Amino acid sequence: MAEGKIIEYIDQRKIILSVCLKDRGNKLQLLTISNHEVSISPKRALLISSAILNTSKSRGELLKELKVLEKIRTNYMTKTSVQDLWELTHEENRAFNYQYLTQLSFGRDITDDHISALVRALFADGVYFKMKDGFFIPNSPDKVEQIIKAREAAELKERELAEGANFLKEIIDNRHIEELPLKDKVIELLIQLALYGKDAPDYKLGKEIFSRAGIKDIDKARHLLVNLNIWDEDENLDLHRFKIRTDFGEPVLKETDIVIRKELDSADREDLTGLSIFTIDGPYTRDFDDALSLEPTGKGYRLGVHITDLTPFIKVDGHLDREAFNRASSIYLPFNQIPMLPSNLSNNALSLVKGLKRFAISLFANFDRDWNIINFHFIPTIVRIEKQFTYDQVNAVYMEEPVFPALYQLCQTLRQKRVANGAILIPLPEIHFEFDNNSNIRPRLIEQNTPAKIIVSECMILYNLLAAKFSFEKALPILYRSQEPPQERLSIDESNYIYYVFQQRRKLRPLFIDTIPHPHSSLGVDVYTNATSPLRRYIDVLVQRQIYSAIFKKRPVYEELRLKELNMVIQQTLKDIDLMKRNQVRYWILKYLAGRINDSFNAIVFQKLKYKYLVILTDLLFVADLPTISGLELSPGEEIKVAVKKSDPWDDILILRLAN
Repeated sequence: MAEGKIIEYIDQRKIILSVCLKDRGNKLQLLTISNHEVSISPKRALLISSAILNTSKSRGELLKELKVLEKIRTNYMTKTSVQDLWELTHEENRAFNYQYLTQLSFGRDITDDHISALVRALFADGVYFKMKDGFFIPNSPDKVEQIIKAREAAELKERELAEGANFLKEIIDNRHIEELPLKDKVIELLIQLALYGKDAPDYKLGKEIFSRAGIKDIDKARHLLVNLNIWDEDENLDLHRFKIRTDFGEPVLKETDIVIRKELDSADREDLTGLSIFTIDGPYTRDFDDALSLEPTGKGYRLGVHITDLTPFIKVDGHLDREAFNRASSIYLPFNQIPMLPSNLSNNALSLVKGLKRFAISLFANFDRDWNIINFHFIPTIVRIEKQFTYDQVNAVYMEEPVFPALYQLCQTLRQKRVANGAILIPLPEIHFEFDNNSNIRPRLIEQNTPAKIIVSECMILYNLLAAKFSFEKALPILYRSQEPPQERLSIDESNYIYYVFQQRRKLRPLFIDTIPHPHSSLGVDVYTNATSPLRRYIDVLVQRQIYSAIFKKRPVYEELRLKELNMVIQQTLKDIDLMKRNQVRYWILKYLAGRINDSFNAIVFQKLKYKYLVILTDLLFVADLPTISGLELSPGEEIKVAVKKSDPWDDILILRLAN
């Protein structure tokens, strides 16, 4: 019978001290040290003492005796070295009973209290021994190391959870934020959640920290980062997602300094510093990589297109070159610009700056008086820009400056010939954003179909076309840009031009870049490449190097296979950049509309879907959703007015309604 005996059993991973009040055979009724009566199976009894307490005593007296025993056993437990016991026993590779291990720890004269202390110590430790069927079995050294590492990881995780939750509470309550060792890790976790949500690598950890801090929505991570001044309110998350650097490392900057100081031999270059050469760009452009000239000849005109020559300056596979390759392109965003090359190169040393001598790869194309091309050639040159025009300046004076009437006529003829060859002209204004000191946003549509834009675009198309022809004729490996014919050619509708353009653009095939030349359908040319923006696009750098090698009769820098390998990486980077640019335009439009709640806008119905319409906001050239309305049918191409019901750029939400 167990009545009156001290019984210890395990409950919720703790050893509970109790006295048996009743032994009913298949159940033991116990009084625990915490003054609870419980009923357990005899099989659950871990230790049963030989000593017996008088159960006829009052409950208070029994509890007092249990507390005395608890204190004695706890005291003995603190004197037990579990690790020393393990060192003595683990090499024997067998199970040990409680009594044997207790004697190893306390000597031969042991009591129930010593045995309880030993069992408690080994059970609480859980590292060096495992308990099985009334015995303790030493763990192997590998198992011990594994358990210790797992425990350290669990302790670190618990610390992260506790400190992280407290840290978030301080941010939410706008309290003074204490410095904590894990602050950087918590911030990195917030960044993960803000960027990737449920796909964040440490999502479960982040969700648990948020839960402990009383935050239900992990989307609050972005708000917390803004509150911490880690991010701006309008932080471009794609810069982080795509790991796009906005600065340059020390090796790149050191190589940049070498390039700036480099003196080059110009003996093999034609000196064009006496030729009237000019640039046409936007008012804020500083990276001038193309310039133009036009001279009358006895038979017509000689057009010059002059592209800054990077080849002598940017060493293949050098730090600058690898950085430009990794970036693939300069990035022009509504709020900022991220150059492909350091600005003291792209905006200064290698830029076609007015009044300074620069190296160029110049295309000269001779035309007769009817603007038919007679011949062309590429040559290495030294140029000096005489004038730098903006688009607006050219548009204002193109009929007055001596060179522009003829140049504009030439470019109109080039465009007409491309149209006759199948080109599709579907220009629309480009949206630009202006920001004032009060963070107000003003979107503005900039017209693209102007004389200045036509001049520049046609001259660049011609350069790229002839660069592709030059390379093809010389069997020079380059990257060609191509496009298959559209799925359908729509008839131009001048009365609803925006709707027509959006519809026709949907019918265009995707552009592709390959080492094999194919026609570029929408440009109306048989071959095409990119070579006119080496300061801004890495593909142009590759093509320019190949053309440079042919001009100087050197071995091409790249073989076809290498170009294919480079192109695969470049195209993925360009896709990321393109997605980021679209996302940024969308973000700033939504932010602008967030300040125009209930304002009405002109729109055109673009397409009808099952539960919504796609509409074009014509003042922004932006496609948005409009919910269908019961009993009202809208037709594609129909002009309507819509009002902004809700716009949230952070959550990418825009809700429109039909305006009254």
